Amino acid sequence: MIPKIILGKGSSRRLIAYLFGKGTANEHVDPHLVASWNDFAPDPGRSPHRGRKEVEDQLAAQLDQPVAMLGSRAPKTTIWHCPVRAAPEDPILTDAQWAQIARRIVAAAGIAPDGDVEACRWVAVRHADDHIHIAGTLVRQDGRRARRDHDIRAVQREARRIEVDYGLRRLKAGDGTAAKRPTSKEHFKAARLGQDATSREILRTRVRRAVAAASTETEFFALLEAQGVTVRPKTGPSGDALGYSVALPGETNKHGEPVWFSGSTLSGDLSLPKVRERLNASAPQGVPRPSGNPWHEATAAAERIPDHLTRGSEQVAQGQLAALGGALDLLSVTAPDTIQADVKRASAAFERATRSRIAADHASARVLRRSIQAIWNDPARRADDTGLAMLLDAMLIAVAYGMHWHRTRRHAQQEAAAQQALLHLQAAAAEAAGPALDSLAHRSPAPQHQQRYAHHLRQAAPEHVERILADPAWAALTAALVEAEAKGHNPRTLLDRALGQRSLDDARSPARALTWRIKRLGDHHAPSPRAQAALARSTARRPAPKDDTPRTGPTPPTAPTARRR
Repeated sequence: MIPKIILGKGSSRRLIAYLFGKGTANEHVDPHLVASWNDFAPDPGRSPHRGRKEVEDQLAAQLDQPVAMLGSRAPKTTIWHCPVRAAPEDPILTDAQWAQIARRIVAAAGIAPDGDVEACRWVAVRHADDHIHIAGTLVRQDGRRARRDHDIRAVQREARRIEVDYGLRRLKAGDGTAAKRPTSKEHFKAARLGQDATSREILRTRVRRAVAAASTETEFFALLEAQGVTVRPKTGPSGDALGYSVALPGETNKHGEPVWFSGSTLSGDLSLPKVRERLNASAPQGVPRPSGNPWHEATAAAERIPDHLTRGSEQVAQGQLAALGGALDLLSVTAPDTIQADVKRASAAFERATRSRIAADHASARVLRRSIQAIWNDPARRADDTGLAMLLDAMLIAVAYGMHWHRTRRHAQQEAAAQQALLHLQAAAAEAAGPALDSLAHRSPAPQHQQRYAHHLRQAAPEHVERILADPAWAALTAALVEAEAKGHNPRTLLDRALGQRSLDDARSPARALTWRIKRLGDHHAPSPRAQAALARSTARRPAPKDDTPRTGPTPPTAPTARRR
């Protein structure tokens, strides 16, 4: 159940006319009162012997009477409006149930506390099965102003209790960092224009992509314009930019003016100061842009995210999750058509998991951001199917650990967002891995070579060898080892290094995980025989790092797992 408080000025007459009218798209059906401050307020929807407008005038006059009695001493903000909407899958509530819900909401908000006969006047109007509108004034009947301390939070808390009491869909408690939802008017306008999303949502997505792809403020604004976004900077007396607003071309209000959204209105982390903070933290500052394969660099950075989440500071962890969200934002554009829809859904869902009350250390994720930017800036590199499959595989584990990290901090909305993103990312990763692994499997070596690799695995990883040999990706792993050996690498040493990078405990497909690691390691310049011998001795003495996440994986059995397929 979603309540949303809206404040207004002046008389309540215009609001009453809207609530009992046909609506902006004729969506209002049988508007009528279900409750009021005195339980016998005039009802324009149930007065067959009087004109509707006449009854609306009477109702608005009664609502406004305490405000009118104050005259010039009345506050500027006088209207309190709160739509309360149930979820589509919720049962249809009766008028009596909605009436009780309305009384609980106004009591929680401080508009009409229980038993207070001098409280503010209010009415609850129902004109659809799934929601009501509560309209009230902010002056009590005794002339005092309503005490609505933190009414938004109080109403949300009461809504969570109502969900339990009425068996409704239970929403996750928020922490105040969620992006603002589109209004009902914005949804109706999007439907009228034939858009799949509202202008607010379209602009938020494009701004997030520009932030993820940009290295400088100038580049950020250029990328916005390249995506067809109209930008209006806000400058101070000195000429310096203080903020910005964005609009979609052709999107106008009733006066024919562009509909502007400031960055902070789209999302708290998209204000210009926040954008600058991220761009400055990602500037080179002695860290050169990766010179090797950016897919490998990005995958290695993504594989380090679970370690940051389990061992790093909260600020570093939050910065890693923000960078992971930015990487998904750009991959949703560069991914091939076969998986693009799933990656877009994962990106949209994970957006909520990139913010919390914890300040993000963006500098800690500089390598991931710059690697993804290198892929974005070079269209020729985007067609690397194997690189994409490797990166998505690493992102799966990172998102699962992000979900676990949010759960342990009771970030309910962020946890749910990461869980939803995980489902879409699993589908994309499975689809992306198939062709790459099949291509490798067709080049698998003769049985004697496979037996040689299996023998070494039994010595190096006895606890995983049976799973690896039974894994459908085993043929692809042997092909990757053959390719690396042809480049001068020692396959035994390479396997030891791959096994030592990270534990395979949470890998659903351990052979697939090792295949991607071998592919990355094999693309590096092969060391000399003496260096290989020294490296083998060093690797043999170093155990694989273990995570402090429970052995059952990054999520409990009730949550979807991110183990690699």
